[in-house]
Amino acid sequence: EVQLVESGGGLVQAGGSLRLSCAASGFTFDDYAIGWFRPAPGKEREGVSAISSSDGYTYYVDSVKGRFTISSDNAKNTVYLQMNSLKPEDTAVYYCAAYSGVGMVPFDPYEYDYWGQGTQVTVSS
Repeated sequence: EVQLVESGGGLVQAGGSLRLSCAASGFTFDDYAIGWFRPAPGKEREGVSAISSSDGYTYYVDSVKGRFTISSDNAKNTVYLQMNSLKPEDTAVYYCAAYSGVGMVPFDPYEYDYWGQGTQVTVSS
């Protein structure tokens, strides 16, 4: 059974940090890229960051560059999203998802094969 399980969300003050985890099972982790998404105005889900498990290449949406860092521990089949300098506008449910395609990892949520249930991040001002 394919599973993606997010954890690490919570309530934090603006300027604070959180580290989200996405634990994957039920598929060959090295063959997939993992992305993090959140709802956004006008979009069902906005791509926040992604990492290719095979080569470690990373992607970030402009609004989080310099603040968020994505990393992967292939031995644990887990991807992390370190979120620093959090802002109230980062408040959202964060979902991780797995993408099986090759080449550049997309931020289009419809391209992803598997999804987790999400973890809530709330940033107070």
